[in-house]
Amino acid sequence: MAKIEMKTPLVEMDGDEMTRVIWKMIKDKLICPYVDLKTEYYDLGLVERNETNDQITIDSANATKKYGVAVKCATITPNAQRMTEYNLKEMWKSPNGTIRAILDGTVFRAPILVKGINSLIPTWTKPITIARHAYGDVYKNSEMKVKDGSKAELIVTDKDGNETRQLIHEFKGSDGIIQGMHNINKSIASFARSCFNFALDTKQNIWFATKDTISKQYDHTFKDIFAEIFETEYKSKFEAAGIEYFYTLIDDAVARVVRSEGGYIWACKNYDGDVMSDMVATAFGSLGMMTSVLVSPEGVYEYEAAHGTVTRHYYKHLKGEETSTNSVATIFAWTGALKKRGELDGIPELSAFAEKLEKATVQTIEDGIMTGDLYVLSTLADKKKVNTEQFLDAINERLAKTV
Repeated sequence: MAKIEMKTPLVEMDGDEMTRVIWKMIKDKLICPYVDLKTEYYDLGLVERNETNDQITIDSANATKKYGVAVKCATITPNAQRMTEYNLKEMWKSPNGTIRAILDGTVFRAPILVKGINSLIPTWTKPITIARHAYGDVYKNSEMKVKDGSKAELIVTDKDGNETRQLIHEFKGSDGIIQGMHNINKSIASFARSCFNFALDTKQNIWFATKDTISKQYDHTFKDIFAEIFETEYKSKFEAAGIEYFYTLIDDAVARVVRSEGGYIWACKNYDGDVMSDMVATAFGSLGMMTSVLVSPEGVYEYEAAHGTVTRHYYKHLKGEETSTNSVATIFAWTGALKKRGELDGIPELSAFAEKLEKATVQTIEDGIMTGDLYVLSTLADKKKVNTEQFLDAINERLAKTV
């Protein structure tokens, strides 16, 4: 068959460890035989980030702004152990955090539902998409250990040099700790618009929750900005689309989510989204069965797997031992990017191919052929555990019959 032609390249961000191995397999087995793949390639593996002083991460984010669509492999965010293992110049920041800051994007994560992998919460019959604000909060905090007898204050100096002070705590009788967090209205507004646009694109209701009753300045600002933007820019669009925007307190939202059937977007502040996306992923089955896309308010998209680099499997792979690594989330990162590229460039064949690859992936699992992590979760009576490469071959067998 003739390969599907692309007009505009994807920005391709390669990664680390086992996911890097899988990345190449997916391209070689499932994409390049069918698509004349065009990418602008950036190696975000830790070795190259160290060599370029992390400039390559910044370059890849700027390329994403230029071309509009990127696909990213999982990458290592180094800790002290990685400093030694990779002989790093410094403990480089999370590539995801750097990219999110440059794109000013919101992360949307949703489970991939397949027959035989049942939710731990029986009422959840439809996917729940977590929209995570990707700026500020604890991820850009300042913190200190404080000695007994100290007084901690918030001090803000305005542009004219005037100071405003507010007492945090006077430490009497015990040492302690303090933490300072910030956010900016511009980023919160971008978060709101990204959420509302994504809700309109996917025709889903959207919920947003904070703790504004306790955090009467910080969290309440989020609530107010969302409300103002919705009322002035999106209310009539939502009414026309037949969808709703709903605000409540975060603890009420958790109770409502657990009792719901799913099928909506749950917008969360940065830390809440970090925690809740893992909770939703685990309840639906596995982080290996979770899509993730970073969306900017300008309509720039970066697709990735929600999980890490699968270090334990990589060490087995290096020893020549067999692995059974779940590649579904990485496959869906590629299909998400290809679908969006096809949509933006007016190439319906490219979007249709991506849909067929997704269906072939789900069908393989529902036919009982799956990796080890899914094998232990599946309730199918007739199932078979296969290794990393066998799983991709089984997908390709089904895909080849549909293209």
